[in-house]
Amino acid sequence: MAQAPFEEIAEDFEFLDDWEDRYRHVIEQGKAMAPLDDALKVPATRVEGCASQVWLHPQVSNGIFRFDGDSDALIVRGLIAVLRALYNDLPVEEVPRVDAGGELARLGLTDHLSAQRSNGLRAMIERIRLVASQAA
Repeated sequence: MAQAPFEEIAEDFEFLDDWEDRYRHVIEQGKAMAPLDDALKVPATRVEGCASQVWLHPQVSNGIFRFDGDSDALIVRGLIAVLRALYNDLPVEEVPRVDAGGELARLGLTDHLSAQRSNGLRAMIERIRLVASQAA
């Protein structure tokens, strides 16, 4: 079972009948997220492999993983919010064990993203796992 914030998103998706509504919901998740400070939008936090610009700023404190992020694309910003719901507040050693593909498939995201967006999503997940593995 995923983190409670991710489960809330999954429950919301159950009530949304079509992908356009789900797409809008993902975008709203991104809009609700606080923007990443411009000082953190540097090459070291930029995620390569994304069609849009994406920055992830991970932090580990007392063994707990968290990250903030931002993108210049609304849907990608929403995907970052979904990933934050999936990964934030996990013990750092559990982050690489999360079945992100399986959890995101529950939302139907993998079936409705363009190839470029799917590649970007994978790149974000890989960055999250790498940082957590290095910190563990």
